[in-house]
Amino acid sequence: MEPKWLSWAKQLQSISQAGLTYSKDKYDIERFQQIRDLSAEILSEYTGINNEKIKDLFCNETGYQTPKVDVRGVIFKDDKILLVKESVDGCWSMPGGWAEVNLSIKENVIKEAKEEAGVNVVPKKLIAVLDRNKNNVPVFAYGIYKIFVLCELIDGDFEKNIETEESGFFSLADLPPLSLERNSKKQVEMCFEAKSQDNFSTMFD
Repeated sequence: MEPKWLSWAKQLQSISQAGLTYSKDKYDIERFQQIRDLSAEILSEYTGINNEKIKDLFCNETGYQTPKVDVRGVIFKDDKILLVKESVDGCWSMPGGWAEVNLSIKENVIKEAKEEAGVNVVPKKLIAVLDRNKNNVPVFAYGIYKIFVLCELIDGDFEKNIETEESGFFSLADLPPLSLERNSKKQVEMCFEAKSQDNFSTMFD
């Protein structure tokens, strides 16, 4: 569960962003900007991150605030799951990333699998839509929906790229160090369960 101070800061940020988007009165706009600044100060106080960096990361969006979408491709071969080694932290995750606005969920999964793992896939089944801050660490200052899609592997081999260093297939009993902000062991176990059960029901928070 996320700490109360983070929940409050996120609520203040959401209220202020909506107010700045829809308000016409200059005094209301000034008040909503003050609320946004206050939310950034709360985050800076509790995280130790510079206030200006907080504003850049946390207060840079416009319009009504909605969650971001992270899409993960779940790809198996011989009862082993495909993971890629992230260049950022040296740990492993299912290939995926932020959904692009001009692509569907299926198209995003196909794109990420090719870019990060060098493989061609056919998305087959929606495994889960999860609230990231309820399931992964560390807790982020904004909302994210994580979408896991079971895919059929067609062909392909790992290709050098700027996001991942290598790829491999792993059994559940022999997982490498996971990139926990991207996928937890519990989420990997969920994917193995979805693959093995024909009647698996899509999970969502």
